[in-house]
This record gives sequence, structure tokens and C-alpha cells, in this order.
Amino acid sequence: MSSLDQDQCLHPSCRDKTTVSSDPSDACDLAKQPLQGLKLASHEVLENAQQKGRLKCTKCGGSRMFFCYTCCSLVGVTLQDIPLIKLPVKIDIIKHPNETDGKSTAIHAKILAPNDVTIYTYPCIPDYEKDKVVLVFPGPGAVSVRDMMQCLYDRTDSQSHDYSHGHSVKRLKREEGQGATHTDKNPESGTQGEKEGSESRVYPLQRVVFIDSTWNQTNKISTDERLQDFIRVELKTRKTCFWRRQKGKPDTYLATIEAIYYFLKDYHELFVAEEYKGEYDNLLFFYSYLHSVINTAKASAGKC
Repeated sequence: MSSLDQDQCLHPSCRDKTTVSSDPSDACDLAKQPLQGLKLASHEVLENAQQKGRLKCTKCGGSRMFFCYTCCSLVGVTLQDIPLIKLPVKIDIIKHPNETDGKSTAIHAKILAPNDVTIYTYPCIPDYEKDKVVLVFPGPGAVSVRDMMQCLYDRTDSQSHDYSHGHSVKRLKREEGQGATHTDKNPESGTQGEKEGSESRVYPLQRVVFIDSTWNQTNKISTDERLQDFIRVELKTRKTCFWRRQKGKPDTYLATIEAIYYFLKDYHELFVAEEYKGEYDNLLFFYSYLHSVINTAKASAGKC
């Protein structure tokens, strides 16, 4: 396997101090079950690429499998071979400069959703409109995905956005479910300026920021003054299925790609449509394949 087989950085998505079981059989059961039922594109292309082995990246010359995590380009597969995903919001990933590229799952999101994901290397942090951006990171005052939208509304002009929590969520579901374009049949469509004003109220969230680093490195980025005024969102109920868990860390520490996927899934169910139909499952296209391959290898070696 490529260096993707190494420890990948974990996203500390929760403060929950859940105790990790020391029973190897429990770990095996956890590893085998969590990615079942995903609506994924066929992994046949990855299976074929794996049989060919590592190839040189045409840009940097590095030995890679599937993609080059340095150049963010595919290796041994083409764009036509992999799923490309459209996300409902833009995703920014702030990567720690000392984080090893080959250990990061952030690259999965960039390759699979190239038009909606941007990776920055700290200390580079864009100048954000804080009223339209949230940071997915645990900490004092962090809120759930469910409460996030109301917090954004509360930050806007209360005179212009006088909605109750229930009305905000209901309206977002109804109009966003219909798509971003409004037809003349919509009584609220009005003029172009009115439509833009309406959309700004319906879609208060424009961008979501994730930190990509090991747990021991997150403090430097999360305490940066440029991120202090963001609404923080915490994923409290998700558990990682990462194949190499950090020793002594709870199973609520997610890999970066897991944190992105679960956030979007919750966001979709709460604010886009009541039923999730696998719209973002392919964000785990590479991750789920590696999960299967690595745990199969462990089982064959008697480690699982």
C-alpha cells in the first residue's frame, strides 16, 4: 500500500471522554461494521490500480497510489474513474504545516469535491465573513449542527431576520430543497435584489472550516485569534472507524474526512431535506476502500 496505509490525522470532533475498549475482538467488530450501507461508486477502478502498484506522480515524481497527496492529482486513475461530488456549502481545511501529507485524509475531500474544497496551510487563514462561516472544532461554547443555524441567524441583524428557531429551520428546508434558483411562481421571488436578500437569509451558512492536524498539534491553530470569533460546531455522537486509532484517545476523534462527511450528512438532514439519500457518501470513496483493504490485511495476519 502507499503511505495512505500510515496513521492518518484524527479530527478531534468531540470532548467526550468515552473509554476505548481494550478488547481486540471489540475493536475488530467496530472496524468491520461502520461503513456498511453507503451508496458508493464502484471500487473496481481502485482494485485495478492497486494491482498495478505504485506509480510515479507526473508532477513531482513521487511514488504514489491512487493520487498524489503532495500535488493533489490523480495517479493511476482518471477523473472519469472516480465520483465527483457537489457540496451544499464550501469547505475550507486549515492544515498544520508539520502534518505529514501522506497521513492526512483531507486530500480525499479535495480530490472528490474539487470545486467546493480548499486546503490552506497554516498560518495561511483566509479573511472570512464570520457571520457566514462556522468552525467544526470542539471547545467551550461549541454547539450542535442542529443549533448552528439559529446561532448564525442570531448574529445577523435581528430587525431584518426576526424568525423563531422553528420558522428558520422550516423555511430553510422548504426553499433549499427546491434548489438555489427561484421561479416566478414563488411569491417571495420578487426583484433580483429581493431574491438576493431572501437567499442571504435562507442560506446564512456559506463556508465551513475544519482543522487538519494531529490532536497534539490542534491547539496552535484552534487558538489563533483569527478563528476566535467563529461559531464552533461539535460532532458529539459520531465514532471513528479509522484503522489505526490513537492510543488512549476516545473513539469520537474522527479522521478529517469523517468529520466533513458527518457534518454534511447532518446538515443535509436538518436543513436541506428530511431524508438523506447518500448524496455525500462518496466522500468516503477512498476512505472506505482503504478501510476494507487494511482491515482485511489485518485479519489475514491474525491481528484482527
